[in-house]
Order: sequence, then C-alpha cells, then structure tokens
Amino acid sequence: MSLKSIILTCFLGFAVFANAQVQFTAEASKTKLGVNERLRVDFTMNQDGDNFNPPSFTGFTVVAGPNQAISNTWINGRSSYKKTYSYFLQPTQTGKFTIGQAEITIDGKVYKTTPIDIMVSAAVASPTDGYGKDSGDIATENIHLVAEISNTNPYLNEGITVVYKLYVSPQISVSNWRPIDNPTFADFWSQNIDIQRLQVEQGTFQGEPYRYVVLRKTVLYPQKTGKTSLEPLSLSVTVDVPTDRFDIFGRRHYERVEKIVSAGKRTIDVKPLPTENQPASFTGAVGNFNFEVNATKQALKASESFQITVKVSGNGNLKLFDLPKLTVPNALELYAPEHSEDVNTNLNGMYGNIMDSYTIVPRAKGKYPVPSLEFSYFDLESGSYKTLASEEIVINVKTGPKMPLGNAINKQPIVSTDQFRYLKLDANLSPIGKTVFFKTPLFWSLLASPLLLVPIVIFFGKKQRERANDLHGNRIKTADRLARKYLSEAKRNLGDQQTFYEALERALHNYLKAKLHLQTSEMSKEHIAKLLNERGAAEETNQAFTGLLTSCEFARYTPSSNTAMKTDYQKAAKTISSLDKQL
Repeated sequence: MSLKSIILTCFLGFAVFANAQVQFTAEASKTKLGVNERLRVDFTMNQDGDNFNPPSFTGFTVVAGPNQAISNTWINGRSSYKKTYSYFLQPTQTGKFTIGQAEITIDGKVYKTTPIDIMVSAAVASPTDGYGKDSGDIATENIHLVAEISNTNPYLNEGITVVYKLYVSPQISVSNWRPIDNPTFADFWSQNIDIQRLQVEQGTFQGEPYRYVVLRKTVLYPQKTGKTSLEPLSLSVTVDVPTDRFDIFGRRHYERVEKIVSAGKRTIDVKPLPTENQPASFTGAVGNFNFEVNATKQALKASESFQITVKVSGNGNLKLFDLPKLTVPNALELYAPEHSEDVNTNLNGMYGNIMDSYTIVPRAKGKYPVPSLEFSYFDLESGSYKTLASEEIVINVKTGPKMPLGNAINKQPIVSTDQFRYLKLDANLSPIGKTVFFKTPLFWSLLASPLLLVPIVIFFGKKQRERANDLHGNRIKTADRLARKYLSEAKRNLGDQQTFYEALERALHNYLKAKLHLQTSEMSKEHIAKLLNERGAAEETNQAFTGLLTSCEFARYTPSSNTAMKTDYQKAAKTISSLDKQL
C-alpha cells in the first residue's frame, strides 16, 4: 500500500471516530441580563438519548419549555443528527446564578453539560429577549411601571413626592402583583403614604388610552446635595394575554405569564441652600412656618411652677431641625424640656407642629425677664431666609424670699427658706435608766459594721458607675431586650397581619443593633448580608435572615395567611437562635 493510501485511510478513520463521539452541550442566549429580561437555554446532543434530566434553574422561573426540536441532515453522503431541548427563563431576583448540569443517557452512559454562569443586574430601561415575540413580549409592550417625581431639582431638605403608577393597556389584564426590589432612598428621609384601597383609573400613556393604578406614594426630603440616583421599584406581575385561539363557544383563550416590570432609575439633582444672608439662628428648617413662645403664668408665688412652650407650626421638614433653646435668669429653676410632635404627612409633605415644653419654678421674689427667641427658616416661595422673633416675657414673682444683693447673673443664688429644719444645740436630754448595751458584742458589731460596709459600697458603686458609663453595652442590652420583647409581641399577634409583621420587623432590627452594632440608617439588606458574612454567619442562615426582612416588606402590600405568619415566626426564632451560636 502506498504512503498516500495509508494517509487517506488514517484520515477517514479519524473522521469516522470523531463523528462517532457523543457531544452534549448547553448554550445560553446571553450571560448578562436585567431582572426584567429573559433568556433562552438550549441543551443540544448529536445522538439520541434517554432520561433527559434538566437542572433546577435556581434563581429563575421557567416561563416556557422544554421545547424539543430534532433535525437530521445529509451532506455529501454523510448524516448528522441534532436534538435540542429549549427553556425560556425569567430571573426572579438580581445576583449571580449558575445554570447547573443537565444529564442525558446515551448507549448506557450518562453525559453532563458544563455549568453556565449568569449575571442578573437591576432592571434595564429597554428589555430585550433575543428570540421571537410571544405572549411575554405582548405583555411587555402593554404594561409599564412609571415613577412620577414632583421635582427633580429640589433644595436640600425640600420635600418632594414619588408616585408609582402601573399602566395597563386594555388589550391585557393584570390579576396579581408583588414587589421584588424596594427602593431604599439611602440619601433621603422618606415616608410612605398609606393607600387604603387601590383604585383603577382611566388615563393615557404615550398618547394611547391606558388604565392605571397608583401603587405607592412616598414623600422624600433630600439629606445630601448633588446628583443622587433613586433605586428602581421592580414588580412581578401576573398578566393574562389574549391568544388567537377560541373555545367552542367563541370565547377567546388567554395565556397567563409572569412579567417583571421596573420603574427604572431616576436622578435627583439636589441644590444646596444659599449661604449668603444665612441667619445665625438657622438650624435647617425649610418650608413655611409660624413661631410662638407662650407662658402659662406670668404672675405667681415662689415655688409655684409654670410652663413656657416653644412651638413651630406649618408645612415643611418639621422632624428634621432643632427648636431654639430657652434661657431664663438664674432665679428661675429651669427643667429639661418635654418634646412633643403632632405631625402628619401627605403629598405636600409634613405639616402640623412640634413643641418643647419647659417647666420652670421661681426661687425668689422679683421680676424676671425671659429673653426673646429667634427662629429662622428658608422660605421656598421667595427663595430667601426669614426670621421670626418672640416677645420678651416678664415673670412677676409676687411673694417669696428676696434675691440677695450682689448676686451675679451667671451664679446661682443662695435662698434661705423655712423648708429646712436646723439642728438644736441644746437638746435638753434626760437619762432613761441604766443600760448594759455598752461594750457588749452587739455594740462592737454595730460599731464595726459601717467600716466593713465601706469597701462593699465602694465596690458596688464602682460597678454601677461602669455599667452607667458603658453606653455601648447598655445600648446593646436594650436592643437585645427589645428584640425579644417584639418577638414575643409578634407571637401574640399571630393572625393580625399588619401588627404581626411590624413587631417581627422591629424584633429583627433590634437584634441586629444588639449583635452587629448597627444603627437604623444602616438597615439595608445588602449591608446586613455583608456584615453577617464578615462575622462568619452561615450562608443559609444569612439568606434566611434577609428573606425574613423581605417577607416583612412584602406583607405591607400583599395579603398573607395565618400559616405563612406561623412559618415566618418559627423561621425567625430558629434563625435568631442559629445566629446567636454562629456570631
């Protein structure tokens, strides 16, 4: 046999051998997508097999599939075979996920595909699927979540509103929805406005007639200047899409699909308050306010008490600034103020009043002027600062001990009253008879007992001062005690959804304050998950804890059964117990 024939024979043998090799592969239409997009995954084999076993698709919902396609081709006398199982997937949340190995049995051998890593990011403005239009595409074109912002260029501490509206075309219908990603508004003071009942209204979207429902109203007060992005609100919506099929009675068939819609990121450009002509008495008040200082009495006797109230009322950031501090002459004993708030919030922001009530007790006879107070605020209508001043209040103490002459204004006077009883030097004591108590064991024991008690008193006093000065430890103990208190309260309110989940959320937050030394402003799920990982908490326990926080958030907008509440309570108790051991 010639060398050429040998080479040709080897080449043909190698080709036959290569063609006989089994190939089983997995391919995704994309490896990076938004939470409101979908992808297609194909599992392809070059020989027919049995017992196809798909992966679990953790982190995704199968919206269609498996779709099976088989093709046989003949090219130049050679045949090729291809069989494909296709799945269409919708992400359920953001993060990094892995599509595991699929399995197939061919000629008695088990073959597996290579895992595929998929990165799911926040919702994108223009979702694309990369494959043919179906019911999901029709739903995407006919449902929109919009965030309407009252003012995208506010001043620092100026109230703005964000209204989330879900627009639905008449061509489709929505049967249910639930939030997936809730915006945290990290650089804003925020408060949601309760919506008692969702109402469907008629409107337009991009010039077309639509129905819409207001899902959420939030009032924001920016606490940081510059450009800030609002995280998008994302929803999972159950949509009924009409098809081209009809039943025997002529009624149209509908296909139910799950869609994730997002309001998209919005940017707020916050302007700083002007520094020019800013009054010294300005403490951050922005809005339109009234200011008054009133005394319950202006004529009274010494040792009688009266109150002076410092009150600001109006519309603006009432909870976000300090009231002016009252000062009085030293002859008036001033107690720490009692702060009270009567503040409500609507789409126009906070309105109502805040007040400090001071209790004052005169100590000597005389007339004492209470100095005028100034309150300054930034007026949004005029774009300038305004200052309001109270009138001086004169307190007339008609009766009582006189103020000693030469008493300095900044010194406390010494007042002599008949409230104290002095010791008498001449007691006129008389003997009561002979006693044998002197020099007895009881006498010596009682005499020595104060000396023995001194080190004990010093020791316990030192410990008490250490506990009192340990502010961090006391805060942790208080938070731990509150966590257990609210967890017990949640158990007592099983069946009352709102009260149960409010108590459960407070218990979880206070537990974090005790264990991770967190403040309320740091209570984001991402930050909590990061800290728990750093402290050595198990991944399963970490996910369970953040899942409980998500359940508490969902409970504000979606109904929950008694069984779900019992499950969440048992899960909370078990998770807290596990974290105690792990941390």
